[in-house]
Amino acid sequence: MTTGADIIAGKLHAAGCRHAFGIPGGEVLALMQALDQAGLNFVLVKHENAGGFMAEGGWHADGAPGVLLATIGPGAANAINVVANAWQDRVPLIFLTGCVDQADAESYTHQVFDHQQLLRPIVKASFSARLGALDVMMEKALAIALDGQPGPVHIDVPIKVAEAETEEGWSERFSSAPVASAPFKGPDLETALVLFAKAERPIAIAGVDAVNEGASVEISKFCQTFNIPLVTSYKGKGLLDENSDLALGGAGLSPKADGHLLPLINQSDCILLLGYDPIEMRINWRNPWEETANVIDVTSVLRTHGMHAVSATLRSAVAPALELLAGARSTEQPSWAAGQPAKVRKDLEEAFQPEPSVWGPGRVFHTLRDVMPANTVATADSGAHRILVSQIWRCPMPRQMLQSSALCTMGCAVPLAMGHRLVDDRAPVIAFVGDAGLEMCLGELSTLRDLNIPVIICVLVDTSLALIELKQRGSQRPNVGVDFGETDFPAVAGAYGGHGVWIESENDLRSETEEALKRDGFTLLACRIPRRAYDGLF
Repeated sequence: MTTGADIIAGKLHAAGCRHAFGIPGGEVLALMQALDQAGLNFVLVKHENAGGFMAEGGWHADGAPGVLLATIGPGAANAINVVANAWQDRVPLIFLTGCVDQADAESYTHQVFDHQQLLRPIVKASFSARLGALDVMMEKALAIALDGQPGPVHIDVPIKVAEAETEEGWSERFSSAPVASAPFKGPDLETALVLFAKAERPIAIAGVDAVNEGASVEISKFCQTFNIPLVTSYKGKGLLDENSDLALGGAGLSPKADGHLLPLINQSDCILLLGYDPIEMRINWRNPWEETANVIDVTSVLRTHGMHAVSATLRSAVAPALELLAGARSTEQPSWAAGQPAKVRKDLEEAFQPEPSVWGPGRVFHTLRDVMPANTVATADSGAHRILVSQIWRCPMPRQMLQSSALCTMGCAVPLAMGHRLVDDRAPVIAFVGDAGLEMCLGELSTLRDLNIPVIICVLVDTSLALIELKQRGSQRPNVGVDFGETDFPAVAGAYGGHGVWIESENDLRSETEEALKRDGFTLLACRIPRRAYDGLF
């Protein structure tokens, strides 16, 4: 006989899910068993936050929604950060929580609070599982998680619902998968076609929605056909091979990069926003162009951010809109005849060169990009290092630099790398993290040990919250609460069954990275850099 938990697990399997992450409690044992029997490998983590990021890493690798499992009370509360991240960073995450049955909750209060009330502000939907409606609930949950801008969906599963046998009929197919939308005909489409047809200096800005739609091939072809330079958000890196002359790299958090990119954008007479969500961008990107600028916004969802003005909105997936726009313009029509984008690309390359004569983070990132294979997937934690590495690290393809770009949360890089490498064992994976960020998730090194996967962790050690300390000085505030002692990370790595080493030169970094690429287990490269090493770099 089928249980409620069997139907929930079976529908997840039907949607392509093959892994689930989390920490069990007595209230989710039936769910965990059902996930295992349905063919989802359950991965035990040391904190629900890390489990959610591992689930996201897996989604980037195989395209299936992530699955996070947490028990009642503290388990659900521990996951708040990663659920909020999935909401802001557009990640399809099915968050399963156990709960006591409603009748028991009327008089039994230990660990009991309203999970749904807590989570509703940061999820696309929250369901309470009910026998007799589990199939339709799972169809809804999965469709909502994947539709439009992907995001988290919460499912509260009472113990009796999970454990009870049921005669409910259910389909072992996921039949509600969303479909891409085509642009409607109307005045905005006509306006867009005219603006693009006559433009002499078109420029494109692409972001996370274009990545989630899988529009890289179409964007690359469009830019190359019409000689259009492309700026991306950090999550959009690689939509166009960043080694291309038309690729101007990622933007959003670096004032130095903004100083080159924003003037170029304001020289454009047709700005194309291709699946661009400004939730990733810093305040410099609020009203970055005049209200009268010619701006075409291609988006499949309603934009309510108020960050900038547009001339025409095409409510469409990126690919079909580009096909229509391409038909309005001759391939012979010149673009940027004076060559300004090429100059900006050269200026950006010079601005983010490695430190000329000292050891520092820029040299670390350039060296690793040179040594690591082209298909490497990099992850980056929040902090000063993330801003710099996002400007330096070139991605030939999308989803090759994973990070928390909207919520900008610490503690994400290592589990993102672990989740991706677990699901896709073909591409090398490297996690860039600051020493404070690594301290947040050191326990997951034991998860990494148990999984026995060859993740490389590059930790920048300067015993300071460098980005916050930089902001402190910039606002002429005293140094408070940003400095801490040095942890012997190589020793910690060894204690957790990995290989750790201090790195203080380019030669050592090259040789140790080459060895790490041959190793079966994980490697921790502890790159000791000077205090205030990021000053002036980004």
